[in-house]
Amino acid sequence: MIMQTLIHLLKCNIGTGLLGLPLAMKNAGLLVGPFSLLAIGILTVHCMVILLNCAHRLSQRLQKTFVNYGEATMYSLETCPNTWLRTHSVWGRYTVSFLLIITQLGFCSVYFMFMADNLQQMVEEAYVTSNTCQPRKILVLTPTLDIRFYMLAILPFLILLVFIQNLRVLSVFSTLASTTTLWSMALIFEYIVQEIPDPRNLPLMASWKTFLLFFGTAIFTFEGVGMVLSLRNQMKHPQQFSFVLYLGMSLVIILYTCLGTLGYMKFGSNTQASITLNLPNCWLYQSVKLMYSIGIFFTYALQFHVPAEIIIPVVISQASESWVLFADLSVRTALVCLTCVSAILIPRLDLVISLVGSVSSSALALIIPPLLELITFYPEDMSCVTIAKDIMISILGLLGCVFGTYQALYELIQTINYSIANSTAVYA
Repeated sequence: MIMQTLIHLLKCNIGTGLLGLPLAMKNAGLLVGPFSLLAIGILTVHCMVILLNCAHRLSQRLQKTFVNYGEATMYSLETCPNTWLRTHSVWGRYTVSFLLIITQLGFCSVYFMFMADNLQQMVEEAYVTSNTCQPRKILVLTPTLDIRFYMLAILPFLILLVFIQNLRVLSVFSTLASTTTLWSMALIFEYIVQEIPDPRNLPLMASWKTFLLFFGTAIFTFEGVGMVLSLRNQMKHPQQFSFVLYLGMSLVIILYTCLGTLGYMKFGSNTQASITLNLPNCWLYQSVKLMYSIGIFFTYALQFHVPAEIIIPVVISQASESWVLFADLSVRTALVCLTCVSAILIPRLDLVISLVGSVSSSALALIIPPLLELITFYPEDMSCVTIAKDIMISILGLLGCVFGTYQALYELIQTINYSIANSTAVYA
């Protein structure tokens, strides 16, 4: 059971954000990047532990077997000394549910872009793909199809995938996704550790503006914050989850730091939004892109399951019994289309990762858990050190959220303006 929970924890945290870490290191610098990623990882794990402790204490007070993230926030506000917060405690649950929906649908939107980017590169370069794996050369190819076409081509298959609601079938897809992802990661590491160029030419510290993009990407990669309570509840002996959490997240942080640092050292200034786009143009590494894309395709259904479980019960409760199935499938279709449309409107993988990380992941991972600890344990004479620590973590998360969101939006607006100017020039 411990091994099964460990595997689930690893799967919750290893997704597309991992492949964007080399570019994140480029945005932070070769020295600042790894240390900052390590610090963010330690803070995130600490906030996971805070969330677990708060949920456990609230369960004891209310004599409940399990509370999720939203319920923990609501019950905590119900017992706080402030009258206004007690009266509006239900908004705590609504806020967490909304952030979870935004975060998970943001992940799904990123998955669309990731699959489309890799599929386009595989198709466009198929006729120049060789059997010999040499370092990628910059190819000036005229795209025969816009990347948005690839997103639309993937759309119907994902709609059919999310219609599957049987958890046993989804667990099979989860196993398949884990297998393809593991094999792909092994081949990626096998390539990036070979013939690494001299790293002394790379900057140790990047601009503060690009560092804000690094912050959003780094927070985005720790995708499992909202799942730790569910994973702990599923264990036969929940008291053993702390060991699983520390072991699993230590492995995740080591993996993130190694891949991000080695990937940046390997590709330098040519590092792209996803490390798979830097791999050699040969059939072996084209298969890596294909396998990872297949893994992400099936992971989409798992990430989609969280917002679907929040939204669909509310919708079908308003429908008559004869329309329940139609309402269920309609909501699923609409949500998948929403993630597709958002990917089409903003087809910049790196900026969307940073934006989602800054807006919602930072709130769920760094801002809310320390505040939750303050409210939950304040009546029990918390030490001044703990109070100061929680306030500092929340302020850090809030600053990262505000400035990271601003920088990501600024870069997105610049990209959109540049695209409009190019389109106007071509038309003229």
